[in-house]
Amino acid sequence: QVQMAESGGGLVQAGDSLTLSCTDTGRTASNYAVAWFRQAPGKDREIVARIRWSPTFYADSVKGRFTISRDNAKNTVYLRMNVLKPDDTGVYYCARALYIGGRYEYDSWGQGTQVTVSS
Repeated sequence: QVQMAESGGGLVQAGDSLTLSCTDTGRTASNYAVAWFRQAPGKDREIVARIRWSPTFYADSVKGRFTISRDNAKNTVYLRMNVLKPDDTGVYYCARALYIGGRYEYDSWGQGTQVTVSS
């Protein structure tokens, strides 16, 4: 059973870096694509990055600043976030990504981890 758990959030200043972790406690994440999403206050949840093997996907707003990677031995997907901006503030979630009928669908959401970037 896939069960995601996020960690690594916190309060940082603009320009700082932070690395989030998403661990599949069901130990099956290496078989699936995994995506990171974020939700800012008052806004819809948006995808940030997605990884299976290749290519990886990044939202335009984070390209060049964020890097998604995975360690299958640890059943963990990471999101390295550099040059953080106040607009990056939000709750970050990871989810399993399944490619069905020509599009990705997402399930097994974690509880989220809060990232706050002060100016």
